[in-house]
Formats: sequence, C-alpha cells, structure tokens
Amino acid sequence: MLNILLRLIILMAGIFLASYLVPGVTVDGYGTAVKAAILLGVLNLIAKPVLIVLTLPINLLTLGLFTFILNAFILWFVGYAIAGFVVAGFFPALLGAIVISILSIVLSRFI
Repeated sequence: MLNILLRLIILMAGIFLASYLVPGVTVDGYGTAVKAAILLGVLNLIAKPVLIVLTLPINLLTLGLFTFILNAFILWFVGYAIAGFVVAGFFPALLGAIVISILSIVLSRFI
C-alpha cells in the first residue's frame, strides 16, 4: 500500500513539474493533480503493456524510443479525460511525458 502511495506522489510531482516546465500543460490544483495521477497510473498499469505489445515491431525499430510516443498519447488522453488538467497538443504531451518519465526514474531510484 505504501508503494502505491509513493508512486502516486511521484506521478503528482511529475505532473506539477511538467505543468511548470512545459508550456501547454496546466493543472488547476492539487485535487486535479491527484485525479490525473490516479488515471495516469491506472492507464500505465493496464493499457500501456497492451500498447507496447501491439507496437512491438515499431518499438524494436526505434530501439524503444517509440515508448515516449505512447507515453505522450496516454498523457494527452488524461488531459482530455480530467477537467482542469489541460494538455494543449501532441508536442506539449511529448515534452510532459518526458519530464514525468525522467522525474519518475530519478525519484524511484531513491525509494
């Protein structure tokens, strides 16, 4: 249970950092960030493995870089699904996904 809570906090921190660094990604408040982090976590848990298997050939050709594109589409979808969390296009979603991924990797190393 503690691990899930820590992952949620890391995703929230990533969402706030992306909204601070990336123009085109905005979050209205903490409640919106919690909802976005929960939905992003659920989609990363359920939909992302299926998408990675479906896009395996292109992922192999790009040496795994297509995973950033999948992360961007998932973040873009969360921006449409959660009111108050706005992702203004594909390139802000890509940059936001990269920021969230880097922060998640760095903070997960310390936990």
